[in-house]
Amino acid sequence: MISKSDISLITSLQHKKYRDAHRLFVVEGWKMVHEAQASSFVVRNVFSDAELTPSEIKKISLFKTPAAVVALVEQPQYTMELPALTGELVLALDEIQDPGNLGTIIRIADWFGIRHIVCSPHTADCYNPKVVQATMGAIFRVRLHYTDLPTFLREAARHVPVYGTTLDGENIYTQSLQQEAVLVMGSEGRGISPDAAAALTTRLHIPSYPPQSAGSESLNVAVSTAIACAEFRRRTSER
Repeated sequence: MISKSDISLITSLQHKKYRDAHRLFVVEGWKMVHEAQASSFVVRNVFSDAELTPSEIKKISLFKTPAAVVALVEQPQYTMELPALTGELVLALDEIQDPGNLGTIIRIADWFGIRHIVCSPHTADCYNPKVVQATMGAIFRVRLHYTDLPTFLREAARHVPVYGTTLDGENIYTQSLQQEAVLVMGSEGRGISPDAAAALTTRLHIPSYPPQSAGSESLNVAVSTAIACAEFRRRTSER
C-alpha cells in the first residue's frame, strides 16, 4: 500500500517550488532507478508494480505512460570553488529553457567526460521530470550548479579561456582550443545574453556546409553542444 500523503508528496514534485522545498525529485523506470541506486545520490523510497496496483502506479507517475517503478531521490548539495575547475572542460548554460534540450545536454556532457555544468538561474531546473528522464541516467554523474552566470564567467576568465558559440564567431575547426576552459552555450531563441557574452575571451562559430549556404538559420542548442564538445575532445585525442 502507498499512503495518501506519499501520493500527494510525489505528485507535488512535478512543480519546482515543491522540489525545492522538499529537496527531492522523482525518478521513473528501472534503468533510471538502478542508476540512482548505483550513484552517490540518496534514494529515499522506491515504489514498484510488485507492491502497488496499476491504478496506484498511475497516480504517482508524472508521465502519461507510467513506468513500472517510481523512486524518490534526494537532491544533492554541491559546493564548487573555481580553482577546482582547473584542468578540465566546464560547460556553462545561459538560459536553456527547454527541458528536453537540457536533459540531452547533460547526457552529452556525460558522454564527453564533462563533470560540471554551470547554469544561469533561468535555465530549466535539472530536476524537472522531463529533464531527468532525458538524461538517461547522466544526471547522476554530472554536477549542475546554478549561479549568476556573468559573475562566474568574469571570474573564470581570470584563470582559463572562456569560449562561447555565437553566429559571429570564428570557425571552431580552425581556432586553437584549450582543454582547460569554460564553454558557454546560449538560449534557444536569443543565444548568449549580452552580460554573459561580455565575459567571453573567444567567440566560436560552427559553420554550415557549404559555406554561406541558404540553409537553416541556426542549429538546435543540444546539437551545437554535441558538435562543440566533440571538437574539443577531438583536439585532446590528437595530442
